[in-house]
Amino acid sequence: MRSPHRRPLLVPALLCAAAVLAARPTAAAGHSGDGETGFGDGLGAQVARLYEEAAAASQEYDAGRREAETQRAKAQRYEELRAQELSELGRLREDLGRIARAQYRDGGGLPMAVRMVLDGDPDRLMRGQHVLAQANLAVGSALGRRQAVEQRLAADGARAVSAWQVLERRTAELAGLKRDIERKLEEARWRLQGEAAASVAAGACPGAVRLPQPPSYSTRAWVAPVEGYRLSASFGSGGARWAHRHTGQDFAVAIGTPVRAVGAGRVVRVSCGDGFGVQVVVSHPGGYYTQYAHLASVAVDPGERVAAGQWIGQTGTTGNSTGPHLHFEVRVTPDMGSAVNPVPWLADRGVGLE
Repeated sequence: MRSPHRRPLLVPALLCAAAVLAARPTAAAGHSGDGETGFGDGLGAQVARLYEEAAAASQEYDAGRREAETQRAKAQRYEELRAQELSELGRLREDLGRIARAQYRDGGGLPMAVRMVLDGDPDRLMRGQHVLAQANLAVGSALGRRQAVEQRLAADGARAVSAWQVLERRTAELAGLKRDIERKLEEARWRLQGEAAASVAAGACPGAVRLPQPPSYSTRAWVAPVEGYRLSASFGSGGARWAHRHTGQDFAVAIGTPVRAVGAGRVVRVSCGDGFGVQVVVSHPGGYYTQYAHLASVAVDPGERVAAGQWIGQTGTTGNSTGPHLHFEVRVTPDMGSAVNPVPWLADRGVGLE
């Protein structure tokens, strides 16, 4: 697959070649298996740590962004409620004005005794005065309550706006930290790939680079070989890149992405001497084998037992590859030419690919 992030590897490869050529090369199709760490001992682990840090930073940023949006929505809601209260206050003030005008029209400006004499019906006048007084008290009381509610909403809204602004500043800081980690990760990824390409070109297969494993392996018996992927070339695809047909399923991912053993098994091969570049082959119960190719580093040795979800290497673009991806195969023997379609094979084991 071709990647929009592909970068020329000639310069880093040439820079690394001098150091690699000075090392004692091993057989291109073999593996030392003597426990030596090989190229990128610190770099592969650094990429793995940065990969985890980038994922954690993204999660923290996303959580901060959601919290800020929640606080902003709360502030807006307070403002809407306050606007409603202000509108109600205005309506109540109009009611008080109407009551005052009614009292004035009914002689409210005259002393009570004079109005009783002039009215000729003291009982009716008293009833009217009582009704107006009660209405005046009711509206005045409602006005006081509304004013208290409006003041409380104004205070709550101000606190929400302040909290929102604090969260916005924190989210901006998290975005900066996230960008910095991603920049470091991208640089480390391409250094790792440069060293891998130079090592393969010199015929020196890498030894195992022990990666910091995730807190726990998968609780499932079978998993996808990578996370955060995009499916690219599929099983049986034709094209000029392959002698016959594509024998696996490609997963488009960034360089340095941890590669997982899809199930429990034993490592039967770690090599780098053909078009697959740096690769790992694992045997599984039932007579099946899985291959993980075009790697930038490996984290296992031949004969080693692995668990489902265990990190066994890191993706790259070594060998006959047009861009960063994992080439994944399922075989009935450890060798080429015995591949079966890995998508239904994984589906039969409860692993759906999207």
